[in-house]
Amino acid sequence: MAAAQLTTDTLADRHRPTLDQALDTIRTRAYWSPHPEHPKAYGENGSLNAADGLAAYRDLLDGRFELDQPGTDGWTGGEISPYGPVLGIEYPHADIDVLLPAMRAGMTAWREAGPETRALVCMEILARISARTHEFAHAVMHTSGQAFMMAFQAGGPHAQDRGLEAVAYAYAEQTRTPSGDAAWSKPQGKKDPLELTKQFTPVARGIALMIGCNTFPTWNGYPGLFASLATGNPVLVKPHPQAVLPLALTVRVAREVLAEAGFDPNLVALAVERPGEGIAKTLAVRPEIKIIDYTGSTAFGDWLEENARQAQVYTEKAGVNTVVVDSTDDYKGMLSNLAFSLSLYSGQMCTTPQNLLIPRDGITTDAGPKSYDEVTADLAAAVGGLLGDDARANALLGALVNPDVKARLEAAAGLGEVALESREVENPDFPGAVVRTPVIVKLDGNKPEAQAAYFSECFGPVSFAVRVDSTGDALELLRRTVREKGAMTVGAYTTSPDVERAVEEVCLDESAQLSLNLTGGVFVNQTAAFSDFHGSGGNPAANAALCDGAFVANRFRVVEVRRQA
Repeated sequence: MAAAQLTTDTLADRHRPTLDQALDTIRTRAYWSPHPEHPKAYGENGSLNAADGLAAYRDLLDGRFELDQPGTDGWTGGEISPYGPVLGIEYPHADIDVLLPAMRAGMTAWREAGPETRALVCMEILARISARTHEFAHAVMHTSGQAFMMAFQAGGPHAQDRGLEAVAYAYAEQTRTPSGDAAWSKPQGKKDPLELTKQFTPVARGIALMIGCNTFPTWNGYPGLFASLATGNPVLVKPHPQAVLPLALTVRVAREVLAEAGFDPNLVALAVERPGEGIAKTLAVRPEIKIIDYTGSTAFGDWLEENARQAQVYTEKAGVNTVVVDSTDDYKGMLSNLAFSLSLYSGQMCTTPQNLLIPRDGITTDAGPKSYDEVTADLAAAVGGLLGDDARANALLGALVNPDVKARLEAAAGLGEVALESREVENPDFPGAVVRTPVIVKLDGNKPEAQAAYFSECFGPVSFAVRVDSTGDALELLRRTVREKGAMTVGAYTTSPDVERAVEEVCLDESAQLSLNLTGGVFVNQTAAFSDFHGSGGNPAANAALCDGAFVANRFRVVEVRRQA
């Protein structure tokens, strides 16, 4: 292997201060990000500006995406942008029997590098990705359907923050136990003490499989990828077939950095499937795969948990996110906040509220009492006002990621009384995009046919205004929903300290992340790295949280060597 071009000292000079800040911030939970959110912040110090990023993205289209990884036995592709264009990119298809042994070959040197060097290499990968944020933004936009600004922020700096957060947790967990020689001496009274020298080494489990999702390939993918790599595990990246490009770019950058730092680039590799091949199931039960990170449907997540017995499995699956509406002292702010939350990225977020539980006798507000019908009508008007201008609607909604979302949206209108109809929005830049505003459907919470609708996830721009008998009934329904179906987020609006405490108790009992009385620029479906936990790992929606110590600690084990002193 060629001599390292990136020395440990160079990496430390570049990234150790940032690592120290990340370690401090996961303790304080304060706001911090080393990755700029604004597109104009890029274009200097080697980073791509807007024009260069777009050009770099376009250069990738209609060509082969070379990676020079072992076991390539052909080429495959087929991504079509939710905005209409065919990407035309071919990716290497891997012979897994060749690739997996090659990935294991570099594990010893990667283990011996130690937690700090691994963390610094991961941070160099993230820094290089950050410099290409404009390029990545177009890749995310045209594979996920996110509008450009969301693709730029969520797919760029916010995803990079989540990756760095995972690196920080990985470093913290690996360094809890002392490195180097530890002296052990046990007094024996008049006899000489018993003395040993002990060494403790974090040891990786083995190859990690990261199964990417269609909607947030980088945001959901980076925590597992970097948590595994930073703890010494090679990572095999298996993207969603319609969202390959952002993760393929990530793999390419990672391989380049690993090689420059003197490590085997095959510590990170790409596995792209041919149409209909379904390689995730095959890979998931291979004996070489010791860790799996997955975001997607409950059905496949359950299958992984039940069948991939040889691996430590981390899943984020579906949940039914709920908002309890009891009362508010800022009615206009509540409506505005909820309207934005329901609209952002056409509701195609695992954190978007679905069920709005509203007492049938209405709620008290600073604008006077509001009946159930008034609340639903006013919320519909707020969404309609937010999305009334097509240019603004396109910027918030993006495009529907696949036909299944469109089918669910259209079917939802037949489930109850429609408070807000969905409308088609034309995108002048991409006439092939399917852009639809949300639908709000009124349901009676006591009717069995309504329960069948609101008690399951309806992923996409669909929300149910569920009429309940009282706030107490809303809390019982909330508890049942989280316990049986899971929730990534819970929201509540109340001016009553007793109700607020009761909602907290439900969420503490059922392990659900709660947002109370949001009326400003923070929304229930958005979380901040280094401060907010995404999911809890304590209810059926996910068995892990992004990120906490538990998310990284079981990706390695500590092996002890004792020597007679």
